[in-house]
Amino acid sequence: MGEFDEGKEKFLQVVKSIDPSVEVVMPVTPSRGMFLISFTKAGQRKFLTVSEDDILDLTEDPDILKKVTGEVQSSITAF
Repeated sequence: MGEFDEGKEKFLQVVKSIDPSVEVVMPVTPSRGMFLISFTKAGQRKFLTVSEDDILDLTEDPDILKKVTGEVQSSITAF
């Protein structure tokens, strides 16, 4: 499993730990170093932009994990 795949898997785990009913669509490649990630719940959609570096560092840097978890939590609780 590559670095991106590990980061993506960790990101999905974070989302599911906050709300398992949220569907996530994450692009395979970043655009200008950023991923535009879609969250869908009960027919509503929210978007979150996460940097490629944050996804790659998600599994190894606790500060990045905490930051991204907070961003995900804010996006999901906005439903």
